[in-house]
Amino acid sequence: MSGALRGLTAAARLRLIERLAQRRAGQEGPAGAEPLGEGGKRRFAGLSGMRDFDLFRAALHDLGVDSPFFRLHEGRAGARSVVDGKDCLNFSTYDYLGLNGDPRIAAAAKAAVDRYGVSAGASRLVSGERPVHRALEAALAEWHGAEDALVLVSGHATNVTLIGHLTGPQDAVLHDAAIHNSCVEGARLAGARRVAFPHNDWAAAGRELAAIRAQHRHVLVVIEGHYSMDGDCPDLARFVEIARRHDAWLMVDEAHSLGVLGGSGRGIAEAQGVDPRAVDIWMGTLSKALCAAGGYVAGPRELVSWLRHTLPGFVYSVGLAPPLAAAALAALEALRAEPWRIERLNANARALRDGLAARGFDVGASAGHAIVPLLTGSSLKAARLSDALFRRGVNVQPIVYPAVPDRSARLRFFVSAAHAPQDIAAALEAVSAAARED
Repeated sequence: MSGALRGLTAAARLRLIERLAQRRAGQEGPAGAEPLGEGGKRRFAGLSGMRDFDLFRAALHDLGVDSPFFRLHEGRAGARSVVDGKDCLNFSTYDYLGLNGDPRIAAAAKAAVDRYGVSAGASRLVSGERPVHRALEAALAEWHGAEDALVLVSGHATNVTLIGHLTGPQDAVLHDAAIHNSCVEGARLAGARRVAFPHNDWAAAGRELAAIRAQHRHVLVVIEGHYSMDGDCPDLARFVEIARRHDAWLMVDEAHSLGVLGGSGRGIAEAQGVDPRAVDIWMGTLSKALCAAGGYVAGPRELVSWLRHTLPGFVYSVGLAPPLAAAALAALEALRAEPWRIERLNANARALRDGLAARGFDVGASAGHAIVPLLTGSSLKAARLSDALFRRGVNVQPIVYPAVPDRSARLRFFVSAAHAPQDIAAALEAVSAAARED
């Protein structure tokens, strides 16, 4: 430990490091090229954000906190997992419905390997189709009340390529301030004007849209059905009305909604009683409730057909691996047959959210569906609390700057239908004990 920190209490060391970080952030000018060190090892030290990363890493070291990132899971990551050799309650997996490792889904994936091999071999446009791709797309389209759907190899890449392809320099993308990075990157790729409105503020979105609509050829409004950082939801009907009034497209990212919201898991439209056909574009991922990997777009047949022949992230990328398509399709069928999983998931999430709030912790605006944040107010506090919980057998990851502003740093609990009530109770007790230690 550095001399400046030796002998201080943990809380005092934390305050000192945070003041140092604030002071350095205010004093340092724009990042520029730095002299090369021996062997050229400093060639990338001037990259934007690398100094902040180095400072955060050094602060963790000075506080005696192990990095919470990239820990090794030694088996299936479910409600429990063996992490770095330690048996833990696990709140760091997207396995919302507890289907990862389900024998039906594993069997579907293995059968696809036997029939099609592991890889699609090339772009589907080049190498041809597999029946499992078409079956999955038909099921996803039906799930969203859409005419057609298209699956891609990555959820993040789906948003980047879709928004980058739909819009251009003459267009604008109006999005929630808390929208996922992939949507922001898509707008940047397109060169479209990007306008953010305050989180979930449909009235502000309406004012912004009214102000910019006449200046642009097209405007794409992008929101999430269930926000991945806060666990809250927008008022979908309001956003539909705003988009229609101003002749804009409305796109809803359902990555954390499918299998989570609505009585049968069909997402925010079902949960809020909105006709899904009122949304122009549905987007989602296969990696969360469907426990596979990949992304998809669902919408009008004319749009999906055009995307199937022109979307860069689909045309110029290998097709989704057939075992992943088969696994996602089997998971969707299991969800259709077992809606009790959604009820159990939401009951667990509400119990965790309400239990944390009753103990005086800040859970933000979590709606109690699958994502429960615990706001800490600083990145270092989030890292310390995560470390203390891991030592108590609870695996939950911190979300730190730059993923969120430092003042909004948090622990983010991903809840599963596979968690038992005693798992939630044990987690609550562990959080209380770890906070008292800090």
